Amino acid sequence: MGPEQAVEDLDVVVVGAGLSGIGAACRLRQEHPGASTVVLEAREAVGGTWDLFRYPGVRSDSDIHTLAFPFRPWRGEEVIVDGPSILEYLTATARDAGLGPILRLGRRVLAASWSSREARWELEVGLADGGLERYRCRLLYLCTGYYRYDRGHAPELPGVERFAGRVVHPQLWPGDLDHAGKRVVVVGSGATAVTLVPALARSAAHVTMLQRSPSWVVSAPSKDPAARRLARLPAGAGARVQRARYLLRTQAFYLFCRHAPTRAAAWLRRAAVAALPPGYDVDTHFTPRYRPWEQRVCLAPDGDLFAAIRSGAASVVTDRITTLSESGVQLASGAELPADLVVTATGLEVELLGGIELRVDGRAVRISECVDYKGVMLAGVPNLALSFGYVNASWTLKSDLVARWVCRLLGEMDAGGWDQATPACPDPAQPTEPWLPLRSGYLRRAEDRLPRQGRRPPWRRNHDYLRDLVLLGRSPSADPSLVLSRRRRPASGAEDWVGRPAPGSAVGGGGR
Repeated sequence: MGPEQAVEDLDVVVVGAGLSGIGAACRLRQEHPGASTVVLEAREAVGGTWDLFRYPGVRSDSDIHTLAFPFRPWRGEEVIVDGPSILEYLTATARDAGLGPILRLGRRVLAASWSSREARWELEVGLADGGLERYRCRLLYLCTGYYRYDRGHAPELPGVERFAGRVVHPQLWPGDLDHAGKRVVVVGSGATAVTLVPALARSAAHVTMLQRSPSWVVSAPSKDPAARRLARLPAGAGARVQRARYLLRTQAFYLFCRHAPTRAAAWLRRAAVAALPPGYDVDTHFTPRYRPWEQRVCLAPDGDLFAAIRSGAASVVTDRITTLSESGVQLASGAELPADLVVTATGLEVELLGGIELRVDGRAVRISECVDYKGVMLAGVPNLALSFGYVNASWTLKSDLVARWVCRLLGEMDAGGWDQATPACPDPAQPTEPWLPLRSGYLRRAEDRLPRQGRRPPWRRNHDYLRDLVLLGRSPSADPSLVLSRRRRPASGAEDWVGRPAPGSAVGGGGR
């Protein structure tokens, strides 16, 4: 065990140095340069997802113009950008913003405990050598993403011990893995599988995407020729236009799918028929049983998945695995897929808040019992902000709105002398719903580990950037559901609290 260090007292601790964390740190440096801030990152590098994922073809399935930070727009014709380019963009953003001195890598936050008496979070932070560090802060800002970094979801494969080839999960892609000339079976039909199949097919002997059921897949251009024309506009104007174009385009497609699902399904099916060989069984392999955007719609840049199928380099099989044999995958239909490499693109394992153990005034916070507040805080949990992006659009659209709202909250707390900001717990008689609108498998598996949401603001999480722009653009202190309070120190030296409690709430309440 390494030595335990003295407690470091700070204004803000940001947890996570991925897309959300770097964006949050940049906003804090811009708007609160005098605030003492550090960014704690469990890994030994910045970048989060884009440093972790190294599988072939890794890319974003959101356009780069809304994925990039508004204060550092992407310049170029690319619309869908590969993982290494996004990682380079993030590291350059952190470097140019001067974040180096506040980045603390190789530090995993294990536990966080709030004291209303001290109006501080105290953090227990584990180091790679087994040592501990402790931090105290006014505001804890969690930018930890939504899944476990050390493992993905990997259902048991019967007979895996007999298989003579190699089985890998995309989240833990080995650096020494050479798939050239190999027969590859990719198990799964989600975004990762749709990305992997055309990338592997460029050099593999053959790639089969083996799915239990299909996903909706839509093609989109990987480059935008309009970018050159927009680049001629006055400084910054072209980037703003591009961001607005793709924001509105993405939102319009989502709304079309949700409000006219039959028409949307017919349109997606027609597009698949046009992109695949004549007579291809589109109904079996590319027509899901669920409505578009009940689960995430997968993106194929320039129709690369369909092109790989047309060329014969890839194929799709819709069936179930019974067992792995020495030479491949045996299916419920009785067929066998020969394989040298099996890739289990079977999804993520959800882990909110980075697995941090939270306590408020000695009471454990059970996330599944918490209710969302505006998509930025949890009811009953003081001075804690949570960055969680959109599931139906670019992550950054929401995470940047959250960062700007948090900066305004800090400013208003400083101006008013408030020590504590706590969303009041809503009426327990109010019905609650699952936190996220999608019914994807990885979210259903984690429903008991996610917060809940109410049916009306501010307890309902928006999935609409324009609505959030209005909701989170308002003054935080103007909302009576947000309890602001300060410690009062009478001459006797005793402490109590004064503030502006919301109706029916108690200052300093714990998590629900």
